[in-house]
This record gives sequence, structure tokens and C-alpha cells, in this order.
Amino acid sequence: MKPDSILKRPAGMTGLMIVMLGQVVSILASGMTGFALSIWVFQKTNSATALGGMQSAFTIPYLLLIPIAGVLVDRYNRKFMMMVSDLAAGVGTIAILILFTTDMLQIWHFYVINVIIALGSAFHWPAYSAAITTMVPKEQYGRANGLMSLVQTGPGMVSPLLAGALLPLIGLQGILLVDVAAMLVAVSALLLVNIPNPQRTAEGQQGSGSLFKEAVFGVKYILQRRSLVGFVVIVFFANFFMGFPNNVTVPMILSRTGNDSLALGSVQTAGSIALVVGSLIISSWGGFKRRMFGFVVGWLTFYVFGYILFGLGRGLPVWIAASLLGPLMIPLGNSSSQALLQAKVAPDVQGRVFAARRLLTWAPDMFIPLVSGALADYVMEPAMRLGGWLSGAFGWLVGTGPGSGMSLMMVFFGVLSILTVLMCYFVSDVRNLEDILPDHDHAPNMASPGLGEDKLVPAD
Repeated sequence: MKPDSILKRPAGMTGLMIVMLGQVVSILASGMTGFALSIWVFQKTNSATALGGMQSAFTIPYLLLIPIAGVLVDRYNRKFMMMVSDLAAGVGTIAILILFTTDMLQIWHFYVINVIIALGSAFHWPAYSAAITTMVPKEQYGRANGLMSLVQTGPGMVSPLLAGALLPLIGLQGILLVDVAAMLVAVSALLLVNIPNPQRTAEGQQGSGSLFKEAVFGVKYILQRRSLVGFVVIVFFANFFMGFPNNVTVPMILSRTGNDSLALGSVQTAGSIALVVGSLIISSWGGFKRRMFGFVVGWLTFYVFGYILFGLGRGLPVWIAASLLGPLMIPLGNSSSQALLQAKVAPDVQGRVFAARRLLTWAPDMFIPLVSGALADYVMEPAMRLGGWLSGAFGWLVGTGPGSGMSLMMVFFGVLSILTVLMCYFVSDVRNLEDILPDHDHAPNMASPGLGEDKLVPAD
């Protein structure tokens, strides 16, 4: 490819915005599909365990593959890796569409299809996160991550209600067709822009070698830095506790409203509005200068409103209020931690380090969906029914009807999540992480100007 053809492709923040617009379309359609399928599965099974099992079917292969995906993101053309994630999601949707159209769709099919989607999704986060580092300057990381958060959450503001409105008109088959078309739009947007690959650094050369060596490099990178180890451990336990309320929110609402999809859509839309507003604020502001402070403030606010207040609520007014207040600060928490690591980790190893971070911090998601579903179905819900062994102690707090056991789970694990994130300020190595680790552009580690000849496809 000629150099002048590269210059004609949109780059920088303009290129990033084109990519993100393609993702808006794709995520909107995927959100509609996810909403419609969640209702379909719960109506078929009436089980929180079934929903949790599908989540585990996605998470386990996702986390097992993500170290390999991180290696490939660092080794090869990042645009191609981004396309792989979108195409794999499209293959999964097409499979569901065919099975549904032929009246063969069964619950177990979702487990298999989620594995396929997970294989592609493993490339998504490390590829997109690392691409930001090469597309925009360091000063814009916070805003770029805010934009990425806006793109990921904005469509959720309308996808539940849009899916609820379109289901009676075009049915599940029509929504699946829209999802496939949206995937093609996302891939086309990627083809239009220039996404630079990073320069080689001394850290990148040190971590090069066999596929296995490079796959474990990200974990070794974290383990060699006490501040990162402390931060990852805290996020691991926060995610562990978060997994329980996250996986019972949908069945709790459906249980307490008699499977009212409009009520569920209203709550999810309220949360999406808050995420959009929070993302808009971050994309224009950039967040606190002290990223660790932003991480703690953002997540503490979400836990208080998004879990505790939400769990205490027994109807739409409180749920919608909690959904508007809690998720508003998620973009601050996420963009702060992401911008912090983007500034500290050399760009040509970010795929592996970001993948390792996700593997280590999301590890609980391999089993928590199943555990939380079983805890809700077989322990908490029966125990919180009128006359159950927990109802006498906590019935006054969350009620005793259907869904009350899951409400109590949200409150309890919300408190544990708060205590965990507060540890960021009690552990000095984590509190001072920004001062202990140098920014990657201040370290004398640049080694060579390009990625060499080891490419899967030609770079733009």
C-alpha cells in the first residue's frame, strides 16, 4: 500500500470517531438482540441459573483465550484484530437466526453460540483499548476512553425500549437480521480509517518469543510491579462481589413485576441514560488528574446507588432513581483506571498487559454467574419467602415476595464491594501507583521504529 493512500484515510480523533460510530450501530443492534433473547430464555426456563449458565458459557472461553488474543493484538495488525471480534459476534447471531427460523432453537444452543462469540470478543477489549493509545496523544486518553464508554453505553439507552417496541412488529427474527446488518456497518467503518501500529520498545522486545512466552508476559509484567499487583487484587475481589448482584438484576426485576418486559426495559433504559450522561461528561472533561481518585469515587458512588439503593427498592420509582444515580459514575471509574494504565504501559505490550489484567480481574466471572444463580434459586429466594429462615430477620428491609432474596443479595454484596474498593486508599502502593510507576513516554525504552515483518496482514 502506498504511503499517500494511508494519508487519505481518516486518522487520530477523527478516525476514532468513525470507528466508534460503526460500533454505535453494532452495539445498538446487539443490545436489542440481548434484551429480546434474555426475555425469551427466562420465559422458557423461569430460572436465574439458566441465565447465569449462559453468561459462564461466554466468560470461561473468553478468559481462557484472552492471553492469546493479547499476543496477537501486539504481534499483528490491530485493525484486523478488531474486525475479528465484530465478525465472530456476527457468526453467533447468524447461527441463532438460522436455528430460530427453522424452529430448532433450544436453550443449550446458546451455550455453544456464546462460546463462538467469546472467541471473537477476546480480541475486542485489548485491541480497541490499545488502538486508542496509538490514535490519540496521551493528553486525550481520558476523553477518548470517555468516548469509548459513551459508544458502549449510549445505545443501551434506547435498545431495550426499541427492542420492546419492535418485537411485536418484526419478531425475534427481524431483530436478529438487524443485528447482522449492523455488524457489517461496524466492519465497514474499520476499513475506512488508519489505525497505526505501535513502535517497538525494549519492553516489547524483552517479551517477544514463543506464543506461550508472549502469552504469559502480561501476567509477569503485572507481577513484577507491586503497585499493579495490589490494584489487580483489589479489582479482582471487587469484581467477585459485583458478580452476584449483576447476575440477579434481570431475574429480580422480572420476578417482582410478573415478567413485565416494559418494566425491565424502563429500568435498563434509565441506567443507560445515566451511563450516556456520565460518558458525555468524561469525554468532554477527561476526569480527575489523579486517576486513582477518579476510580475510587466512580465505583463507590455506583455501589451505593446501583446496588444498595436498588436492592432496597421494591418498585419502578426507586429502581429508576437508583439506575439514574449509580451508573452515572461508572464512566469515571472505568476511564480513570484505563487512562492510568494506558499512560504507564508501553504501547507495544498493551495488548498482552491489558489482556492479562482482564484475565486476572475477571476470573470470578467464570463461575460467579452459575453460583449467583444457584444461590438465588435454591437458597435466598426460598429463605426469604414468608416463613423462611431469613424472612424474619430481613423481611422488613426488602420484603418477602418473589425477588426479595435476590434484593437482599444486591444489598449484601454491595456493602462488600464498597469495603473492597476503599482498600485502594489503605494500601499505600496502590494509593501512590501514579507516582511509583513512570509514564511510558518518559521511560528510555524505545528500541526500533516499526513492527518489522511479522504481520498477519499488511498494516495501513
